Amino acid sequence: MLESDRNYFIKEIGDLKDFVTVSYVIIDDIYQEVTPTHIKNRCNINTSKMSDSEIITLSIVAKLLTIDSENAWFGFCKKNMRDLFPRLCSRSRFNRTRRSLHAVIEEIRKKISVLTEHVNQPYRIIDSIPIPVCKFGRAHFHKTFKGFGATYGKYASKKETYLGYKLHMLVTIDGFITDAIITSANIDDRAAAWDITS
Repeated sequence: MLESDRNYFIKEIGDLKDFVTVSYVIIDDIYQEVTPTHIKNRCNINTSKMSDSEIITLSIVAKLLTIDSENAWFGFCKKNMRDLFPRLCSRSRFNRTRRSLHAVIEEIRKKISVLTEHVNQPYRIIDSIPIPVCKFGRAHFHKTFKGFGATYGKYASKKETYLGYKLHMLVTIDGFITDAIITSANIDDRAAAWDITS
């Protein structure tokens, strides 16, 4: 998986472990700084196998390596990173905790973008991708997301109409995502630009 030179610069497990260790130190410091005390001291935190910083580190490293499959990444960590994370929790517990910490992860991401000075770059690109929840033919029968702001939009590259949302991203010239919002599918990029840049 990591020996491929096509997508990754990390060619050996030792390099990846060094990267994960350095990432953990940085993320743990930021976690201690930005996390509210009611999250740090929530009930049952003392009985959990993995710390919040460890879970956040594994999820951020997976995103940085562009690994989309949670199952594959967790299995890889279970097999190859037992020395770094000896008390690896179950995959379902890992995902539940990661999802409940989404606000903290967002704050850590913002702090990392300040540290890497991507926020100081003067130019940005605004782009969007559709998030269809239903094809046009089934949209009349699909009522689940209509109460949550899903609308009809055009999927330009596929030349079709869909029911769903749109993800608008603010990206640096280097490709680093500095901000993102989700809107209804019928919102134009120019209209979302005001919300995403303010």
